[in-house]
Amino acid sequence: MSFYYDPLDSACKSVRGAIPCDSVLTLHLYDKNESGECTFSAQTCTLILWKNGEEAKFFPMKRETDGFSLSLCFHEVGLYFYHFEIDGAKFKRGVLRRGVFDGCACDWQITVFDEDYTTPAWFKGGVMYQIFPDRFYRADGQYPIKEGKYLRNDWGGLPSFRPDSNGKIKNNDFFGGNLNGVREKLGYLKDLGVTVIYFNPIFEAFSNHRYDTGDYMKIDCLLGTEEDFDALVQEAERFGIRIILDGVFNHTGDNSRYFNKFGEYDSVGAYQSVDSPYADWYKFKEFPDLYECWWGIKILPEINEQSASYQEFIMGENGVLKKWLRHGIGGYRLDVADELPDFFLKKLRKTVKETKPDAVIIGEVWEDASNKISYDVRREYLQGYELDSVMNYPLKDGIINFIRTGMTYMLRETIAMLLDNYPKQTLDSLMNILGSHDTPRILTVFGGEECHDKEEMAVRFLSNEERRKAKDLLKMAAVLQFTLPGVACIYYGDEAGMEGYQDPFCRRCFPWDNIDTELHDFYKKLGNIRAGEFREIFAEGTYGEVFADTGCIVFYRQYAEKSIVVFVNRGSCKYSLHFDGTWKELLSEEVFEGKYTVDSNSFGILTKYYV
Repeated sequence: MSFYYDPLDSACKSVRGAIPCDSVLTLHLYDKNESGECTFSAQTCTLILWKNGEEAKFFPMKRETDGFSLSLCFHEVGLYFYHFEIDGAKFKRGVLRRGVFDGCACDWQITVFDEDYTTPAWFKGGVMYQIFPDRFYRADGQYPIKEGKYLRNDWGGLPSFRPDSNGKIKNNDFFGGNLNGVREKLGYLKDLGVTVIYFNPIFEAFSNHRYDTGDYMKIDCLLGTEEDFDALVQEAERFGIRIILDGVFNHTGDNSRYFNKFGEYDSVGAYQSVDSPYADWYKFKEFPDLYECWWGIKILPEINEQSASYQEFIMGENGVLKKWLRHGIGGYRLDVADELPDFFLKKLRKTVKETKPDAVIIGEVWEDASNKISYDVRREYLQGYELDSVMNYPLKDGIINFIRTGMTYMLRETIAMLLDNYPKQTLDSLMNILGSHDTPRILTVFGGEECHDKEEMAVRFLSNEERRKAKDLLKMAAVLQFTLPGVACIYYGDEAGMEGYQDPFCRRCFPWDNIDTELHDFYKKLGNIRAGEFREIFAEGTYGEVFADTGCIVFYRQYAEKSIVVFVNRGSCKYSLHFDGTWKELLSEEVFEGKYTVDSNSFGILTKYYV
């Protein structure tokens, strides 16, 4: 038997991707042989469909002249799985979502989301820029520093990484990047096409990464004041840039107002007394020294999200979320979102959207966020009640794998997964990254040797030849990052050619006196393509694959009458693309008629050209 079913083909599944609740979905399974002719060989076909955690239901499909069809209405939000049985044989998902008779194949998925689910329009089609605050730019001024930390005067020096005599890495060295420094560089960011700044934590904390929050209600004094922050938000708005903050709500620091392990705050912390107002915020196994902490890291005691007082503190009228939204921020990126329970995320979304309906909520999720299982629970991130977007680690991995190996398979599978499983409004809002503060620098990934010893990481940089090759590969990756569905996010300094292995070497100071102008100019072109006349395409446009083989992918993005064609060829073959009329390659600005030659190891963005 030979059958055809592809949920990304509207002839097979009437709606591509996730569907709103109470909508009708029509499935069509085609009965064809290898030449595409109808074979009429099958007698019966049954859809086997079940909602996550529930019993399967069986739906006989109607026999058509070219196969089988069925229309269903989904009345409940949730995650559904399905396959077909054709004359008793299972027909499931194989390569690139197409159907196969294969016992090792998987079930297809339908994500049903709330019909009122929307994501912020302003966020889509833009360019994000992630800033690690201590390392971006240090403006002049006097900024106090607390005891136990030390301020360095060697901007660009090697971050401290060696453990102390007790075997602990303190992360207590600061280079002094600050909010006024970011404000001074807003013109630079605008020139890159940046529309959103995402800050790693800026609240008071002991460590330079500031994920060990000391006080959610205070800007870290080394970064500046609340007035400095307000000035930054207002000035950024004039540049068309919004600010997103890191919401670290799964844990605090042990050296915090709430835990107060070392007694440095004028509060009675949970560590100090069972009668502390913060006592039920934490999970003590044996008071006071045995408590649950994130990934076993003792400086990060875990929060008990069930605590009513903690929920009120974060989400109440005078709570953390509303305070900073009232300062004009554009939303939150939620650290370790899979550690936050669904009820907490739902309440958080309700709080944020009631306060500022167009605020964006982005979750740190490293896998397919539509069906992730965390702590044995299937999560509900994208069903309309929790997140707007997630960090797009699957696409990052797919792009890097393709660029490094020259094999399109993983990238194409990842794109197909995102198109099939995610709501369109989420798809257009995905945070498309090539790296972050948690991963090696993308230039090092493409050019550096694998390295496991931190002493070697500290001194290992690319040779001139390695760097040249890595830059060529990075350009290809960036073209994909900027043109595939989602919002491209530059990790600060990638556009300047920064290198570095894992933390802390991926968190070095921005090299303001040594920017790689070739890379910077390339990123600027990409950013301006997104921010200019093509923004609607990237904000709401459709995606379609034009051509793909082992080493080359060609796809289009289209919105209304506007369209672009993107190609990245990592293979050794050449290809010819044929068009009607006059076209332009946007990166080189080459204008051509009718035919365009795709050379080996090349890339481009093509669009219709009107004189």
